[in-house]
Amino acid sequence: MNQLFQSTKNFLKDKLLLQKIPQWFQVSDEQIAEILETVREKLPTTEAILIGKTQSGKSSIVRGLTGVSAEIVGKGFRPHTKHTNQYTYPNDDLPLLVFTDTVGLGDVQQNTDSIIQELSDKLQECNHRARVVILTVKINDFATETLAKVAKVLRELSPKVPYLLVVTCLHEIYPSPTQDHPPYPPEVEDINRAFNHLKDDFQGLYDDAILIDFTLEEDGYTPVFYGLEALRDTIAKQLPEAESVAIHQLLEGETTQKIGNLYRDVARRYIWAFSVAAATLAAVPLPFATMPVLTALQVSQVTLLGQLYGQILTPSQAGGVVSAIAGGFLAQSIGRELIKFIPGFGSIIAASWAGAYTWALGEGACVYFGDLMGGKKPNPDKIQAVMQQAFKQAQNRFKRT
Repeated sequence: MNQLFQSTKNFLKDKLLLQKIPQWFQVSDEQIAEILETVREKLPTTEAILIGKTQSGKSSIVRGLTGVSAEIVGKGFRPHTKHTNQYTYPNDDLPLLVFTDTVGLGDVQQNTDSIIQELSDKLQECNHRARVVILTVKINDFATETLAKVAKVLRELSPKVPYLLVVTCLHEIYPSPTQDHPPYPPEVEDINRAFNHLKDDFQGLYDDAILIDFTLEEDGYTPVFYGLEALRDTIAKQLPEAESVAIHQLLEGETTQKIGNLYRDVARRYIWAFSVAAATLAAVPLPFATMPVLTALQVSQVTLLGQLYGQILTPSQAGGVVSAIAGGFLAQSIGRELIKFIPGFGSIIAASWAGAYTWALGEGACVYFGDLMGGKKPNPDKIQAVMQQAFKQAQNRFKRT
């Protein structure tokens, strides 16, 4: 056994092998597209259909569940149908969360019946995604007839889809003077009275109901996402196991952090989502769970991170960045981290390794793009040091999830 170990170690140190490392990341654009199409069918994707009036907190729910800034969420929504917009997180290639937002509900100029028809068609579509309908209502809004009408029709058409009543904007009826959120759940008489009234209005139209108050940092309330853990747990409780686990992983360790607009803060939210996707796929014994699959995910990740830093890359160009960054990293760590995969290095066996490796690559890409943004030549030694530290930290984290 010792002789085999030494032989393998010597083999890994061979310069010819290290020179070939970049070749492992050379995946054509056509291969990447084909792999990602297959991956999308295997990911535990959840579609949250948000139904409520304008300013009822729908976009805030997207911010809370993704951790992405308000500016990026606002730019990320794209028209889907006449009465809905759609936002995919982290991106269309890896849809872990898909938010479908109703537009115009409660507007007297809009035809409620046409909104209902579009949502009915959406709920009756056949795809592999888990679905949850989120009805959003402000705590001080009692003109709920239109929303209740929509919910009643949809629930009759799709009784197996879970419906959540999410009551928002609690601070608008806090007794004066109140400068911060009370302990959750709030034991405030006015809130409880209004909450019970709204639950009566929607009786029989939801499976669970919760209170949340998602504000902006400049509003001064702490935490910014008040009730986020309750929302996460309530949604997860209604979903199949794989989707439930993904929801928890996406929010693991992030719920108490304020979401800023700094590039690294935003980038890490995307990096974590890609890392969760990589770990999820690596944990499933799929016939395509090979290095090209991991490469395709990471090319997509680097493309998105490049956009955040103002660098527009084609898949081929992003693959070149992955090769430049990951090749050096693997040359340093392959003997220590991948020895157990020999001779089957093509299959990424350990979910913790795949997730940690994807996280490390994302951190390295941030350093790379950050240097370019600052007009500097990327420093390979600095990038490798950041990746080694990030890998160790992330590997321990993924072992716990």
